[in-house]
Amino acid sequence: MTSHGGGRLDVLVAGAGPTGLTLALSAHDHGARVRIVDRRPDECRHSRAFLVQPRTLEVLRPYGIAEDLVVHAAPARVHLHLHGRCLPVDAGRLRLPRTAFPRFLLVRQGEVELFLRRALRARGVEVEWGTNLHSIRTGDDGVVGVGTRDGCPTRIGSRFLAGCDGTASTVRRAAGISWNGAAYPQKILLADIELDGDLHPGVAHIAIHRRGVLFLLPLGDVARWRVVTAQQPNRSPASGERRFVQQLLDEAQLPADVTEVAWSEWVQIEHRLASRYQSGPIFLAGDAAHTCSPAGGQGMNTGIQDAANLGWKLAYSAAGRTQDVSALLRSYEQERRPVGRHVVSLSDALFRAEAGPDPVCSLVRHAFSRAGAPLVPPLLRAPLLSAPALRVLAQFDRRYRHSPLSIGTAGTGRTMDHWIVTRPAAPGTRIPDDEVTVDGAPRRLQELTATPAVHVLLHRDTRWQAPGRAGHRLRIHRIGSWPGTGIAIVRPDGYVGFRSTTGTAGAVEWLEMIGALPG
Repeated sequence: MTSHGGGRLDVLVAGAGPTGLTLALSAHDHGARVRIVDRRPDECRHSRAFLVQPRTLEVLRPYGIAEDLVVHAAPARVHLHLHGRCLPVDAGRLRLPRTAFPRFLLVRQGEVELFLRRALRARGVEVEWGTNLHSIRTGDDGVVGVGTRDGCPTRIGSRFLAGCDGTASTVRRAAGISWNGAAYPQKILLADIELDGDLHPGVAHIAIHRRGVLFLLPLGDVARWRVVTAQQPNRSPASGERRFVQQLLDEAQLPADVTEVAWSEWVQIEHRLASRYQSGPIFLAGDAAHTCSPAGGQGMNTGIQDAANLGWKLAYSAAGRTQDVSALLRSYEQERRPVGRHVVSLSDALFRAEAGPDPVCSLVRHAFSRAGAPLVPPLLRAPLLSAPALRVLAQFDRRYRHSPLSIGTAGTGRTMDHWIVTRPAAPGTRIPDDEVTVDGAPRRLQELTATPAVHVLLHRDTRWQAPGRAGHRLRIHRIGSWPGTGIAIVRPDGYVGFRSTTGTAGAVEWLEMIGALPG
């Protein structure tokens, strides 16, 4: 096997999109030797995703990415266009509670990738462009990728291979994993354009009409505006691209003239799910494991969260300290494939409502475009109505309750801190960003756990001594504002793994199971 950086390679990542970059970063920061390759000659490509969810920001925070994305996000101003009526929407009202990142962000996929590449480069890891894996061979000691780099033969050996190489994944095909689902009859038009007219600049415009929904975003890669809309295959720009895009804006009753189409692309979209996420030392993540419509902005975010789940597990398994390596690795598919299935189903339902050609969908869109304007302000002013939908889109309700890594012991007592005994912090759920007291000072939970490690949270009166010394894999915090003798252990991806409301029995065994104790 080949080596890298003076030692054995632990994780080879195929694909340098948001998923692959996050996976390489996560695995590296948890101690793995990593290489990341991509068949493209360089990083240049047009963005296809623009929405970053709060949960995605939470999982990126330990790697120093989240704050950069918040700073560089486009202003969250939205104008909703309904049958020629422009309705300004105060997106600032759409805030999620108990998180350090209460808002959805408008950020180009290209910028997400840029910040991830910079973070990897700062750690000495560069994307190896122009590297195309043609075949994969597995053995007792790992996997070997065989292919070319800049036209020359290359072989890369590694303990694990992560296929993050998109919907046409070479890794998935080589692993013999089936790709279940179908293509939509519609295609997505992406176009970067310049406009002249009466549209507010720097605002995301969303127009709902009988044929569907048209998004006009101030986030073009090579022009000021990006058009995103679904179209039937029989609607082609035979009369010229600029006239065709102008026709789309006219149908949506947007008061603007297209002066230039700087770039455009028709994208075939599908709804598919891999039959497995793992085959021996080979794993799939992101669009290689699931693909869906762009409705709801789920695709890129789900891939990044796949990577945050898998990266630390590969690193801990490669270190050889886990009690049961196969169980830790199997937990990735057990936890993330149900999420992928749900995301594909949710996006499919949203896309059919947004762009479905059947008469019922068309009638509902037409009725809402004509009569829905009065309904929007009350919905935005009523958190009880909007919050559940926002939580679903933000993936805050994704739980790993049935994972083998989600372990809790029974306990009662009203002296426990409220978040430990209530549903949001049961094993397998994300921790909320509540305020706690540590060493007599106020801290936020998500800030306290925002380093790449396993975090042990001891209640004020808990007596517990971790075997060995806490190190980069294990951080221990005593929460002075939590009375009682309980313990909670937070995984590197921000989910509660172990919880006991009375005592610490089972905590050491859980840490040994995942390999978090110092060697």
